[in-house]
Amino acid sequence: MSDFILAIDQGTTSSRAIVFNAAGQHCGVGQQEFAQHYPKDAWVEHDPEEIWQTTLASCRAAIAAAEISAEQIATVGITNQRETTLLWDRETGEPVYPAIVWQDRRTAEQCVRLKSQGLEEFVRQRTGLLLDPYFSATKLAWILDNVDGARERAEAGKLAFGTVDCFLLWRLTGGKSHATDATNASRTLLFNIHRQQWDAELLRIFDIPAAILPEVKDNCAEFGRTDPDLFGASLPIQSMIGDQQAATVGQACFVPGMVKSTYGTGCFVVLNTGDKALVSSQRLLTTIAYQLDGKPCYALEGSIFVAGAAVQWLRDGLKLIGSAAETQGLAESVETAGGVYMIPAFTGLGAPYWDPDARGAILGLTRDTGIAHIARATLESVCYQTRDLLEAMRGDGANIASLRVDGGMVVNDWLVQRLADTLGVSCERPQVTETTALGAAYLAGLQAGLFDSLESIAALWQRQAMFEPQMPAVQREQRYHGWKKAVSRVRTSE
Repeated sequence: MSDFILAIDQGTTSSRAIVFNAAGQHCGVGQQEFAQHYPKDAWVEHDPEEIWQTTLASCRAAIAAAEISAEQIATVGITNQRETTLLWDRETGEPVYPAIVWQDRRTAEQCVRLKSQGLEEFVRQRTGLLLDPYFSATKLAWILDNVDGARERAEAGKLAFGTVDCFLLWRLTGGKSHATDATNASRTLLFNIHRQQWDAELLRIFDIPAAILPEVKDNCAEFGRTDPDLFGASLPIQSMIGDQQAATVGQACFVPGMVKSTYGTGCFVVLNTGDKALVSSQRLLTTIAYQLDGKPCYALEGSIFVAGAAVQWLRDGLKLIGSAAETQGLAESVETAGGVYMIPAFTGLGAPYWDPDARGAILGLTRDTGIAHIARATLESVCYQTRDLLEAMRGDGANIASLRVDGGMVVNDWLVQRLADTLGVSCERPQVTETTALGAAYLAGLQAGLFDSLESIAALWQRQAMFEPQMPAVQREQRYHGWKKAVSRVRTSE
């Protein structure tokens, strides 16, 4: 029976592939980390070839770990780090420049210039997004303007633009498919989320030639077939979706008002708003959660740039820990963070501050401060940043009583309990915490006929643990007040 699903989850620090069965259970996993490049302050780049090779190797490893042949795979789904921007040659498939990562802030001045021209509200009306270097359009414009001959080649139709999903699709199909999906397109600042199409006026504002853009499809669609030489069989690629939207699907947040929070390199809270594209008064983003049969389901999203990446910095930058798993024991070894607050604004602050020039800081250090206090403060920073986002959603009228959490960080029980305490809401952890890959698998399975509806997918969701708030409200508010004061110390704009 061909009832296995291969889900490709190409993330910011690693490429992962997971083979699922039709019940949504793991059968085999492959994963490889890859290098992060920081050529200048606030610049972040990836090698596109390394993205491709680690993805390919992870797929092969997952199939081998599942002890199946490629012929047993019914369908393939792709999910990816969003906004990361690539431009490549249509003939050779060779990138013209490294991938500019979503965390990269090199275009901050361009965004300020566009804001000064009074364009942000127009852009927001069309895209649901703010003018920030986080998104793809200014990154793409930077490549066109700074790589010799790139703009001329692009205008002649010789180059192709895409986010990571699009680049992987191109490579997987041997250059036969140049397409993306509505969720990834909605993060470029070039896509009209109300009309579901590339917007000519936005292309003019950002000076992007239409000839380089991919076709935009629903999340469930026929995207192409893999080159048979890659895995030993030609496999249909039947879903593509940005990673945070994929986690929303994997968490079965299909009912308006449901909310999930994913903890990976960054942290992203997504609130389903149904068929209404709500405009936030709290500087949250309006985005497409998923699109099926030409009909978008919208969401409000809050984006935190650094969550798990802060723990990675403790490991690789400061070398205070040998592995991320050590942070739980360190956090538990001290009663409090000792007044220490860690502000992980390594690449600026995301929602609701949107301050690209803010930088990280560790505040409240004393002679008594030790590694355990810093580790605890780092984990607590994830909780406080999530509180910032939930407060913004409440300001937009959301009534949030529970939060579905997922991602690599939530295997840490201490962190999830601290999250519930900081937020004052219940936190539900599912049986499968890698919901990003699971969401891509579910959508591919839906297109392939392995699932017959979103309702049948929702029925598969299972809670593994529930964490209820235990911290007294007075203490919760005191600590959050301390966080807000600490954040104000690193802000460069109000």
